[in-house]
Amino acid sequence: MQPRSRHRRCRWEVTLKAYPPPWCRRGIRIPGSWPVHSRTVGGTEEAAYTRRLAALGDRRWKQVLDVQVPYRWQLRRTHPGRTLDVGCGLGRDLRALDVGVGVDHNPDSVAIAKARGYQAWTTTEWPTCPDALPASFDTILLSHVLEHLDADSATQIVQSYLPYLKVGGQLVLVCPQERGYASDATHVRFLDAGALRSLALDLGFRTATSRSFPFPRFVGRLFTYNETWLVARRG
Repeated sequence: MQPRSRHRRCRWEVTLKAYPPPWCRRGIRIPGSWPVHSRTVGGTEEAAYTRRLAALGDRRWKQVLDVQVPYRWQLRRTHPGRTLDVGCGLGRDLRALDVGVGVDHNPDSVAIAKARGYQAWTTTEWPTCPDALPASFDTILLSHVLEHLDADSATQIVQSYLPYLKVGGQLVLVCPQERGYASDATHVRFLDAGALRSLALDLGFRTATSRSFPFPRFVGRLFTYNETWLVARRG
């Protein structure tokens, strides 16, 4: 048996350092992952982040297979009614909603959402827009938002939109699991079902149910698109 080539081994080591696997990024150790060096990245408010989202969503195989079908189905299962999608991005979840309004701090993402025919506003526009009416939404949705925020910022942002939720309305929180968390260098905090439930209860929601979707919880260590869903009801 031939010994491994030193040249091949060195080339692999250089490649691994330059392009670490997604579950090894950011210098943050997730349970079951490898620790690595941190790297500098832009924020979610930048145009580069919008371009990244658009490039990921526009991949041909995703369009052909329409991979968002099960996730749209899952969102509709929550019976969202009129929904405020906080951190709507390019409008992916707005597509699943019969009546949905989006808000996002990235003006480039909002521009794309509007171009796709969705009702969306920047956070600067929101306070004076015609959709910003107190107690006018059945659901407030934050999908793939909280993992980009530290604990205090997450609480403040959710709290700032609660006046727009009807009495008896619901809060829907969606976060990635381990593999998905590690796939994006702008993620700063990993939230499991327990962390989401604690946030909802601290904000005054009385009941909260959670589930792993689309596969059981353990799959989240291997599958990028496994998510933790929490639905909490008010009052």
